[in-house]
Amino acid sequence: MNDFRRSISRRAQQKAIDGIINAPTRPAPSAEHGERSFGRSSATDRLRARHVDNFKRPDGFHATVRSNQGHGSAASPVAPTMPAPGRARDTSLLQSTLSANAKPKRRGLLGKRDHKSSRSKRGKHPVRKWVLRTSLGLVVIVLLIGGFLFTKGYLKLHKVFKGGGQAAALKADVSPSLLKGEGDGRINIMLLGIGGPGHDGPDLTDTILLASIDPINKTASLVSVPRDLWVTTSGSSKINAVYANAKYHALSVSPKDTAGAQKAGVTATEKVVSQVLGVPIHYYGIVDFQAFQQAIDTVGGIDINVGPNDAVTEMLWNPATRKNFYLHVTPGQQHFNGERALFYARSRHTSARGDFDRSERQRLIIEALSAKVLSAGTYTNPVKLSQLMSAFGDHVSTDMSLGDSVRLLQISKGITGKISSLDLAKPDGPLVNTGMIGNQSVVLPVAGAGNYTAINAYVRNQLRDGYLAKENANVTVLNGTETPGLATLKATELKSYGYNVGTVGDAPTHAYTKTVIVDRTNGKDKYTQNYLEKRFGVKAVRTLPDTSIQPGTANFVIILGQDIQP
Repeated sequence: MNDFRRSISRRAQQKAIDGIINAPTRPAPSAEHGERSFGRSSATDRLRARHVDNFKRPDGFHATVRSNQGHGSAASPVAPTMPAPGRARDTSLLQSTLSANAKPKRRGLLGKRDHKSSRSKRGKHPVRKWVLRTSLGLVVIVLLIGGFLFTKGYLKLHKVFKGGGQAAALKADVSPSLLKGEGDGRINIMLLGIGGPGHDGPDLTDTILLASIDPINKTASLVSVPRDLWVTTSGSSKINAVYANAKYHALSVSPKDTAGAQKAGVTATEKVVSQVLGVPIHYYGIVDFQAFQQAIDTVGGIDINVGPNDAVTEMLWNPATRKNFYLHVTPGQQHFNGERALFYARSRHTSARGDFDRSERQRLIIEALSAKVLSAGTYTNPVKLSQLMSAFGDHVSTDMSLGDSVRLLQISKGITGKISSLDLAKPDGPLVNTGMIGNQSVVLPVAGAGNYTAINAYVRNQLRDGYLAKENANVTVLNGTETPGLATLKATELKSYGYNVGTVGDAPTHAYTKTVIVDRTNGKDKYTQNYLEKRFGVKAVRTLPDTSIQPGTANFVIILGQDIQP
């Protein structure tokens, strides 16, 4: 009989495979704990109570205890105890799966040692909870602030970056077929500065700049177009009125289409600026005075080394504050906040060159601001970025996409050396000067109104196509026609686009009806080949048509045919 009881006891102690029904048992509390048993049941009843399909048994955890009385170790059910005052009885599934040692002990059921330990643990819990809650609170605050800045920046960025422009040179590895012609190996951005709401002539382009970036050779240049330059494209006016005139005309046709009106103004201005400078325009950017001033203040101001001829003392009216502003700039290193920089950029009272020196100052300010914006202190500071977006969001517009701007930023960080400035009124050989049209003081090309040939040649040579500059292929130009001077004429044109022209002369015969381009690099200088093929409308060959031609060191030989007109 004792063997049978021992067998029953061992089976009662085994864990069930599910870990819930046959959870580990707890030792029977002693009488000093205030618990009492409701009596013993038979071994058969105990096994029936533990059977998985005994649905008469109440749900939840039901502990059993082992009796130390008698020779056997049979287990008997423990009567349910009343929970301690103020504490609810825990019969959760999680509690039923904990081991006896892992279960939290109830107040009033513990011995002296356990009771003391419980008090000690309860004393630490509030600290841990406070630390946990504080940490979670900080995380939530950071996430909320980050989400706010991201949302704000996202909305502002999409008000600024409208998309639509395109520069093939933004790509890391450009296929020659994507380049339409010489100049596409650069990224040319037309920047227009306007007064904006609250200013007289709010849509007159007070500043016209071309920012040109060579991503292949890592250089950048700025070119200023005089605001008083007289142009005759789409009517006769100063160039600073082209944008406003085209915009207002579009609004007169469709008064509610403000976006279309702005686009009409930009398109008209791009056409004129490209004609004057002789280079393609890939993107535009419009900035009003408020954004200009706020951007400089956001980055903490800018520093400029003022030249001897650029000192100025002048009293100017500020329409934003409706007060006079006293501008006093002396030669030497100067710090400018936004307001001071704005008035210094607009002032004409510095030297005899007037508006030409004003354009130079604007280039210096743009260069200083660009350097500050591109600095790590700005791009790693979310507050400054948010402030820049606030300044730009309603006062800046561009047809760059957000992706284009990110790529341009990557390229800009790789540019080494100082940004060069091109001056159309350079003292050693000015290309423009002042003149009169009717009773207006204007700026005119030295070659005459509407003649931009010299300006084109100068700008193209200074803003040489990046791929042409990198390959620097030597080109020979030969006249294969009876037209005198044709080779010289075309060689001069090629030089103006940045080609490295070597020999210029006559072909052995003058009977060529169609132009021939001979590529002696076997496709190595693929960009130069692409540009020449598109310019002359023929495909390059690898063999000279006449063995009597001595190419020397030329990489390309061009024999002009009768299909080329002077």
